[in-house]
Amino acid sequence: MTQNANPLLRTTGLPAFDAIKPEHVVPAVRSILEDATAKLEQFEKSAEPTWSGLIEPMEAMDIPFDYAWSPVTHLFGVLNSDELREAYEEVLSDVVAFSLRFSQSKPIYDALRQLRDGDSWDSLDEAQQRIVDSKLLGMKLSGIGLEGEQQDRFNEIAKEMSQLSTDFSNHVLDATRAFGLVVEEKSETEGMPESLLAMGSANYNEKREEGSAEGTPEAGPWRFTLDGPCFIAFMQHCRNSDLREQVYRAYLTRASDGELDNTPLITQVLKLRKEQAQLLGFDDYGAMSLAKKMAPSVKDVQDMLVRLRDSSWDAAKKDHEEVTAFANENGHEGELNHWDIAFWSERQREQRYEYTDEEVRPYFSLDRVLDGLSGLLERLFDVKLIATKDEAPVWHDDVRFYYIEDSNGKRIAALYLDPYSRPENKRPGAWMDDCLARCVIDGEIRIPVAHLVCNSTPPVGDKPSLMTFREVETLFHEFGHGLQHMLTTVNYRDAAGISGVEWDAVELPSQFMENWCYHKPTLIGMTAHYETGKPLPDELFEKICAARTYRAGSGMMRQLLFGLMDLELHTQFDVEGDETPFDVQRRIAKTTSVLQPLPEDRFLCAFSHIFAGGYAAGYYSYKWAEVLSADAFAAFEEVGLDNEAAVQETGRRFRDTVLSLGGGRHPMDIFKDFRGREPEIDALLRHSGLA
Repeated sequence: MTQNANPLLRTTGLPAFDAIKPEHVVPAVRSILEDATAKLEQFEKSAEPTWSGLIEPMEAMDIPFDYAWSPVTHLFGVLNSDELREAYEEVLSDVVAFSLRFSQSKPIYDALRQLRDGDSWDSLDEAQQRIVDSKLLGMKLSGIGLEGEQQDRFNEIAKEMSQLSTDFSNHVLDATRAFGLVVEEKSETEGMPESLLAMGSANYNEKREEGSAEGTPEAGPWRFTLDGPCFIAFMQHCRNSDLREQVYRAYLTRASDGELDNTPLITQVLKLRKEQAQLLGFDDYGAMSLAKKMAPSVKDVQDMLVRLRDSSWDAAKKDHEEVTAFANENGHEGELNHWDIAFWSERQREQRYEYTDEEVRPYFSLDRVLDGLSGLLERLFDVKLIATKDEAPVWHDDVRFYYIEDSNGKRIAALYLDPYSRPENKRPGAWMDDCLARCVIDGEIRIPVAHLVCNSTPPVGDKPSLMTFREVETLFHEFGHGLQHMLTTVNYRDAAGISGVEWDAVELPSQFMENWCYHKPTLIGMTAHYETGKPLPDELFEKICAARTYRAGSGMMRQLLFGLMDLELHTQFDVEGDETPFDVQRRIAKTTSVLQPLPEDRFLCAFSHIFAGGYAAGYYSYKWAEVLSADAFAAFEEVGLDNEAAVQETGRRFRDTVLSLGGGRHPMDIFKDFRGREPEIDALLRHSGLA
C-alpha cells in the first residue's frame, strides 16, 4: 500500500472517514511515528526559547496526528469492530511511547523554562503564557522530573494504564452487547410504549437466526437490551417485576464476571494511579488530578459536595417515601426493590404531572429539534447552523454534517452529528470531541470541527427519530460542548475551544444549554407533531416544566454518590487493604443513597467515566461546573427572559467570554468577565428545587 493510498496520511481538509479501514491503521500510524520521531530529534537540537522557535513548530508536529490517530480513536468509539480493535491495540503502546518521549524531552522542557523566565515572556499574550505554563505542568505530570529507574517505571505504568483503559471500555461494550431478554408473550409487553416495542422488535430481528420468522412491533417477538434508550424505557414501562429484576441485575453486573470481568482491572488501575502520583511527589492521585483543574484542592471539592448533600438529603428521603406510598396505594406490597423504582417513579410522575414521555415524543423529531436549536443559536450567538449534503465524508449513513456560519455568511466552524444508538458497534452514552482544532496553518485559519455523538432513539420503519425530552436535553448538552469548541476565537491550537480548559470547568457551556429546554419560546419553537405538524400544546410545556424538579433530591444524591466515591477511591482507598472498591461504594452510599445498593451490585465495573474516560478523580466536575452554569443562566433570568434585546446582549457577552476565550484564560477569570463576580451556589439549588 502506497502512502498516497492511505487515507490516514492526508493532512488537509476533513478526515477521509468514508475511506478509512482497519488495515490502514498500523502502516499509517507507524509511518507518522517514524517521521515524528525523526523530526523530534532534529527539533531538540534546534529549538529556540521563543514562541516562533518553540511553540509553533510543536504545534505543526501535531497536525499529522489530527488526521491519523485522532480519527482512529474516534472510530474506536462509534464504529468498533474486532479488526479495528486489533489494529488499534497493535499500535497503542507505540503511540503512548512517543507521547512520553515527547513530554519527557529535556531539551524542550529546558527551552520552555527559558521562554517562561526570559525577557520575551512579557511580550506574550495571556493565552500564549497559559499554553507555556500548561505545557510545563503537563511535562511535569508526564514524568519529566524523573530519572533512571523511576522514569522507566513511570513509563511502564503509563503504557499499562492505556491498555487497561482500552480493555475496560471494550469489556463494557461487549457485555452490553451480549445481553438480550427475548419476550415472546404479548401479554408481557402490556403498557409498553410503541417506541419501546419497535426497538425491541428491531433488536430481535437483528439477532434472529436465519430462517426464523421476522418479528413485528405489534406481535413480537421482542429483544430488550442494556443499551441506554432500551434499558431505561424497559425499566420504566415493563409491568412484570420479575422481568425488570432480570434486566436490572444484568445491568448492574455488566462486565463483572468471566472473560469480561473488569474487577481486576479496577484494582490494577487504582494501584497504578497511586504509584504514578507518588512517583511525581503527590500524596495520591486525587491531588495529582486536581493539579490541572480549577478547584483549588480535594478538600474544597469535598466541602462543595457535602454542602450539596446536606441540601439534598431530606428531599431524597421524601422522594423515596412518596414513591413507596404511591406504589403501595396502586397494588405494590411493601418496600420497593431497586428494579421497582424507575417503574413506580414513572407512574407517579405521569399521574402527578399528567403526561407521559410517549405523549411528548411525537413532537420532538430530530430534524425539528435541530431547526429549533439553530434558531436559538442565531438569537443568542448570532450564528447559523447550516446542514450540508455530500460535502463531508462520513463513517455511517446516520451521520450528518453541518457548518456554522457567522452573521456575514462566513463559515467559521463545522460539526459531525452521529445521533442514534447502535449497540452493535457504538459505545453507550453521549459525548463531544474535537475533530480538528482551530489554528493557523500557512497563514490561514483552519476552522474548528467537532464530533457530537449521542445514542438517541433511532428511526423505526417509516417513523422519524422521535426523541424523549431527556434525549433533547442531552443533544443540547453536547451542543454546548461543541459551541465552546467551534465558537472559539483563539488561534493557538493548544488553547482554542476546549483545549486547555480546566476539566472541571468544561461542563459549563454544556449544562448551560440544557436550561433553554425549559424556556417556552425555545422549546415550543422546536416542536411539531410528526403527523399533524402542530406544536407542543401549552399545557404539555407547563407539565414538563413542573416535572423538572421531580425527584431532584434523588438525582442530586446519585451524582454526589459518584463524585464522592470517585474521590475516595483516588485519595483514601488502600488497594492493599481489606476493603474492596465495592466496599467503598457501599460505605459512601450510606450517606448518599436512601436505598442501599444490592450486595451483588458491580456498577463500578461499567463506570467508564473514571476507569476508561477522563473523569478519574474528576467526576465532581459535573457538579462543580453546574454551579457555574446555573449562575451563568441566572444572568439571562435577571435581565428577563422575555426581554429579547437584553437576552441577545447577554448572549453575545456569553459568546465573547465563555465560548470565545476557551483555554486562553483561566475559567474563573472568564466567568468573572461574563458575570462580573465569582460564582454562587444559590442558582443551582433554586433550579433544582432544593432552595
